[in-house]
Amino acid sequence: MLREQGIWIGQSPERQAMLLPQMANRHGLIAGATGTGKTVTTRLLAEGFSELGVPVFLADVKGDLSGLAKAGGQSSSVNERAARLGLTLEPAAYPVSFWDVYQKTGIPLRATVADVGPILLARMLDLNEAQAGILSIAFRIADENGWLLLDLNDLRSMLAHVAEERGQIQLRYGNVSAASVGAIQRRLLQLEDQGGALFFGEPMLELQDLITTGRDGRGRIHILDGVELSRRPLLYSTLLLWMLSELYESLPEVGDLEKPRLVLFFDEAHLLFSNTDGDLLERITQVIRLIRSKGVGIFFSTQNPRDIPDAVAAQLGNRIQHALRAWTPAEMRAVAAAADSFRPNPAFSTLEAITTLETGEALISLLDAEGVPAVVERCLVLPPASALELLDPAERLRLVVADPLYDRYADTIDPESAHEILTARVAEAQAASDQAREEAARLKQEREEARLAAAEKREAAREEKEAQREREKKYGWLTRMSNSAVSAIGREVGRSLVRGVLGSFKKK
Repeated sequence: MLREQGIWIGQSPERQAMLLPQMANRHGLIAGATGTGKTVTTRLLAEGFSELGVPVFLADVKGDLSGLAKAGGQSSSVNERAARLGLTLEPAAYPVSFWDVYQKTGIPLRATVADVGPILLARMLDLNEAQAGILSIAFRIADENGWLLLDLNDLRSMLAHVAEERGQIQLRYGNVSAASVGAIQRRLLQLEDQGGALFFGEPMLELQDLITTGRDGRGRIHILDGVELSRRPLLYSTLLLWMLSELYESLPEVGDLEKPRLVLFFDEAHLLFSNTDGDLLERITQVIRLIRSKGVGIFFSTQNPRDIPDAVAAQLGNRIQHALRAWTPAEMRAVAAAADSFRPNPAFSTLEAITTLETGEALISLLDAEGVPAVVERCLVLPPASALELLDPAERLRLVVADPLYDRYADTIDPESAHEILTARVAEAQAASDQAREEAARLKQEREEARLAAAEKREAAREEKEAQREREKKYGWLTRMSNSAVSAIGREVGRSLVRGVLGSFKKK
């Protein structure tokens, strides 16, 4: 609920707990066991930021935040809490955009492979060091050649290219194991089965589209359907970390503003920090620390404050702690750690209060105008103005289709990228190879035909020669006799002619 001083979150016997807008970029934590009121607190903060004109992004893991788009009704629990606080509640609906990676309940939310990058992608695929190195090589080669990596097909084709050309690639980048490439390809297949093919592609989410307001000037509340997504923890956490990184990279420095440009709420925050090595965790911590200068505030929601790494927890200036249960020594240590994170209030024991809070109560410590944490107060959290019940699926779908962003992201586009380029190259190489084989076969056939023709000619000549010999053998005596007779006759005729001629001379 918005007040002149800020967002009114809760009420203690002594004072109101107010979140100052200029301190919202110092980040915050909402913690507590299941069923103690974290979701209502998140909803209340989202409403308050929206009324301030600040857009909000929410990861709705439990699937119970769609009612923000609808004015609250006459819920008995809401009315009871309002009565305890002496409030007259004014129901309100808020401008909401619904998003869904799986493209069922909201506007499709996508990112490209290139924008997610090899580090987060290696984490998503749970690759070892050698496999992550090969993935980085694939990204480097694609970048050097200007081949776009947009979807999983592009990445598969790029990895196949690396495997085929590994002999040359190894000379420049080091060893490339075919077995490691195959392992990465199998992980990509598993990711595709989990819906990764829907997440990677174009058009990619333009993060500036999250920094929008409704027609009435209230900040738009963007709700990501995280019910199914959270069952794939690595995909869920990678998406959120990618958003965080992209915001940090793309937004300009603005310093400390009167109110943030955007506020992010990350539920099941422990998933963001699991399966992160020292280097990646350090990068995440640095982004969280520096993104406040970009005018972005982050609120992490989790069951146990110890789920948040110490380096990150130290940056969370605004803290709202709902009840924790402690039955075992480990749980008691967790409660003690949570109590130690607050500035003590001499009026009560923080440690004792954490285990005795009722549903809807919280220990709240917020930053004052100087950025100093206030002493912790035991407060009753205000009820939200929007509906606690879920939005009807048909009404939700109507809002999705009517959203001004829907037409921009509804249809997948597939521009020429690494997959098309490499597929064309393979096809060209195959065509050239086929043509070369056909030409070689043609030349071979011509040579064979020439060889056979020459052999036939030689055989014909041989046969003719043999026939000639047979004829000579069979008819040689007749030929010789004939030739002898002809010669004798010729000689006789010759002599007669000579005598005739000479004789006539002699007669004269």
